[in-house]
Amino acid sequence: MLPPDAVPHRRDRDREVVGWIVPAGDLWQGIDVLGRRVGEPAEWLEVEQLLEDWGIAFLADPWTLELPEGPTRVRLVEFTPDGIAVKTEDFGAIDAPSTRYDLPWPAPATLRPSRPDDPNPFFV
Repeated sequence: MLPPDAVPHRRDRDREVVGWIVPAGDLWQGIDVLGRRVGEPAEWLEVEQLLEDWGIAFLADPWTLELPEGPTRVRLVEFTPDGIAVKTEDFGAIDAPSTRYDLPWPAPATLRPSRPDDPNPFFV
């Protein structure tokens, strides 16, 4: 959950929220849209720039959800401070079966960017 004094940071070009800035002692901390810390605490303008550079493009990448049965490739469907939803990879096929998983926010450690050594869902 975001602290009540969290300030949303929006991109200038389209006003899309790319994260929040929260107090961190005498400095400020950037929080991305998945609730993860971005960089180290710094001065306000530095944190704004860090969030701008971090952006939100990474959200479109494939992700891996560590499940009891093993790592599963997923795509982010929804993400707000109320929760995160992912679904199993369907490669854009409207009729492909997929499973939705509702996760807490901030993102749990079991949700991570996919790595080259993750199982390839094209070959089961």
